[in-house]
Amino acid sequence: MTDPTATPPATRRAYLSWALRGMAAGAAALILLLLFGLLVDRWPFPWDRAILTGLRAYGPSPGLMRAAVDITALGSVTVLIMMVAGAALLLLARGLWLTAAATAAAGISGGAMVTLIKHIVARARPNLVPHWVDVSNASFPSGHAAGSAMVYLTLAALATQVTRTPRVRLATVALAVLLVGVIGVSRVYLGVHWPSDVAAGWCFGTLWALSWWWATAAARASWGAERQ
Repeated sequence: MTDPTATPPATRRAYLSWALRGMAAGAAALILLLLFGLLVDRWPFPWDRAILTGLRAYGPSPGLMRAAVDITALGSVTVLIMMVAGAALLLLARGLWLTAAATAAAGISGGAMVTLIKHIVARARPNLVPHWVDVSNASFPSGHAAGSAMVYLTLAALATQVTRTPRVRLATVALAVLLVGVIGVSRVYLGVHWPSDVAAGWCFGTLWALSWWWATAAARASWGAERQ
């Protein structure tokens, strides 16, 4: 007699495809980040210089400087850890243990990978303009850009799961993208990153978040471990 609870082979293959897609995206993100970093570790692109100096062409603006410092703090390690921890606790409270674990693991592993790439590439910070905030580690990739993309885009994706209104979903994702964007721009405006550092961080963080999301979706569907 056929077990009615058994997962059909075609469905299992679909779940496996999702999981493999997630792992491939994560591996591709890491490889591309490393290769790109090794290509630019000793010199900036012409557009790096143009954008960095262009943002300072009209001199410092006290208002914009204060705003940039406040915005950039939203991508700091402390704030991102608090956001991930808060999201994980809320997910656990709803019994979504797999998604909670994946959210925490994605943030921790992504941060570790960014730190590793920083040490390998060891790209120097920009020296064309004064730094308006203190920095101590290497420049590539931007940890603020990568971390904010990983965390805020993941949280936006989770938020879309609890609303059925398309406009609310669109607004949630748009706000997350806007937040990630202004955090990255703030790093360039403050003079502590080349634009290519930020662009690489955005790309890596987005792919890393997607890879974990795909793999977690496959695991959730395959194991049936969470309430839908």
